[in-house]
Amino acid sequence: MKMRLSPSIILRAGLSRAGAPRSGLFRTAVSRAGEGKGAAWAPLAGLALALAAWTLLTSPAVGLNPILEVFSPARALEALNRVVQQQRTWTHILVSLRRVGVGLAIAFLAGVPAGLLIGRLRWLERASSGAIQFVRMISPISWMPIAVMVLGIGDAPIYFLLAVSAVWPILLSTAEGVRRVDRRWIEMARSLGASSAEILRHVVIPAVASHVVTGLRLGLGVAWIVLVPAEMLGVRAGLGYAILDARDRLAYPEVMAIILVIGFIGWSMDALIRRIQAQRWRVS
Repeated sequence: MKMRLSPSIILRAGLSRAGAPRSGLFRTAVSRAGEGKGAAWAPLAGLALALAAWTLLTSPAVGLNPILEVFSPARALEALNRVVQQQRTWTHILVSLRRVGVGLAIAFLAGVPAGLLIGRLRWLERASSGAIQFVRMISPISWMPIAVMVLGIGDAPIYFLLAVSAVWPILLSTAEGVRRVDRRWIEMARSLGASSAEILRHVVIPAVASHVVTGLRLGLGVAWIVLVPAEMLGVRAGLGYAILDARDRLAYPEVMAIILVIGFIGWSMDALIRRIQAQRWRVS
């Protein structure tokens, strides 16, 4: 019985036989450690540069536009301190998160099954490719007048716009994951007597899970961007409405503060999905 040697064992054996200097390996380890330290402070440096650019562009000394001074970091952070202490702000946040959650759930329930079918059936992929590429290139905001006329004022048109914006990344990413499934796995399952439903459940779906999560992340990003203009459709709550309300009250620093809240929540949700995805890869 022959013992199989993994590539890592062969590589280490080759290095030892070739007399690879340990000092070179040590320098590589030190270099990687240095890169890790650099990666730790790089985001902070990027934030510092962004803050400096923001301060410069809103400074009266630059003279771009006098009204820009009310959007300065100092005024915005002062308003942010007030905004986060108001109960209505948290109501707006919860309403917006609920709407995004419902819209993303609708997109998931529609996009994943459609992606599985399109990825498995070549004739369906060829038949639907042109229509999908055409429709997904239409801005979700373009559907706003039709959504209001058909669904009326309220949450329903917002759910529709968010679902339309998020469904395409989920669908296309799922279909791409199905196409990348190793056909040898499917043939092996068939040789063991697995039915089509069992192959889908035990082979295809676990294999495309990472692609589905990637599609969810992309869909969430698009839906979060569409949310703000969608919440300007006559509703009385949500972060998009909060921006309009602050503008109508001429509370411009508060407008900037709400924009910062929107950016922070979006970044946090994206970071959470990336963390879940990284943990799944680590476990697998």
